[in-house]
Amino acid sequence: MNQELELLHPYPFEKLAALFKGVEHRGGLPHIALSIGEPKHTSPAFVKQALVDHLDQMAVYPLTKGVPELRQAISRWACQRFHLGDGNLCAETQIIPVNGTREALFAFAQVIINRADKPLLVSPNPFYQIYEGAAYLSGAEPYFLPCREENRFIPDVDAVPADMWRRCQLIYICSPGNPTGAVMDSVAMQKLIALADEYDFVIASDECYSELYFDEQNPPPGLLQVCREIGRTDFSRCVVFHSLSKRSNLPGLRSGFVAGDATILKKFLHYRTYHGCAMPVQTQLASVAAWNDEEHVRENRRIYQQKFAAVLDILDGVLDVQKPDASFYLWPRTPIADTDFARGLFEQQHVTVLPGRYLSRTVGGFNPGENRVRMALVAPMTQCVEAAERIRNFVRSL
Repeated sequence: MNQELELLHPYPFEKLAALFKGVEHRGGLPHIALSIGEPKHTSPAFVKQALVDHLDQMAVYPLTKGVPELRQAISRWACQRFHLGDGNLCAETQIIPVNGTREALFAFAQVIINRADKPLLVSPNPFYQIYEGAAYLSGAEPYFLPCREENRFIPDVDAVPADMWRRCQLIYICSPGNPTGAVMDSVAMQKLIALADEYDFVIASDECYSELYFDEQNPPPGLLQVCREIGRTDFSRCVVFHSLSKRSNLPGLRSGFVAGDATILKKFLHYRTYHGCAMPVQTQLASVAAWNDEEHVRENRRIYQQKFAAVLDILDGVLDVQKPDASFYLWPRTPIADTDFARGLFEQQHVTVLPGRYLSRTVGGFNPGENRVRMALVAPMTQCVEAAERIRNFVRSL
């Protein structure tokens, strides 16, 4: 067996199940889950119809590279959304459709990392646990950058010593961040690009929450957008990951894309032809419909805006919590240990949240997730409001 499998931590939800073992809620309240970032808003009907209309494509072997219609739709969307200029993201060489970004984020490290050079893979802390697993199973050592409140929850790249950057082959960033909702601005991304040039590493930008923001006039910037701003038209060393899961409430469609540096993506595509991960054609054609429409995305944002306003109003003065820059998460500080908070809240109020320490690692005696919990405002409005009221009651009972 691959000994590196032993390095993998249990997934956060396995830890949560262990935390709740033997705990029962006896108050008769229905369960409300704020722990899993699974969108519960209605999936677009026109995407469902597109999927039905193309079910005959189940008889066709899909190409790993994807159908031209999908790559062209992605190119149009990305060029418009991130101000790249018409046609400046090549559908032929700079885009690969993927079966959800989770598998692509993991697989990407297997292509980039050269085991022979004692490689380092840099990740934010807290983080999406796929980054850590990708590091271990690619043969890299993970190096965690704490996302502290005093730094707006943005990884402090200035804190990384030069000898660590020299070993770095790949850095994952997540903007808007999971679980913090923090957005890296253009200046921070430019600094990272300069470091990538100096030390010759690749930037993998997880932008799966990029379409969940609050100000319609100021969407979060993306890595490719910043590349264009500084004249890097080939997107050298820069690759982005996007998904329909959060943007379009389609987590079960398993549809996303990877885009950026054509030289890197050529190697990634070569790897994927062996990986057996081609997206079914009917899924690709349904995805075209989703990428071609913005109305449902704006409506999605409107609903999240209403939920954030209602929940934060209820929790005001009760928890130390702020509205994030973007995403659908709250990242409040807890008045007691985060694990005790989550366990007590489940037992007394039948609301599930995720302890922050399950999403982060202790480095130098400090764990940036301790005494915080992640709350995903994915449930319907009525449930989010009720959950906030129950949380308020629980905190007042402490």
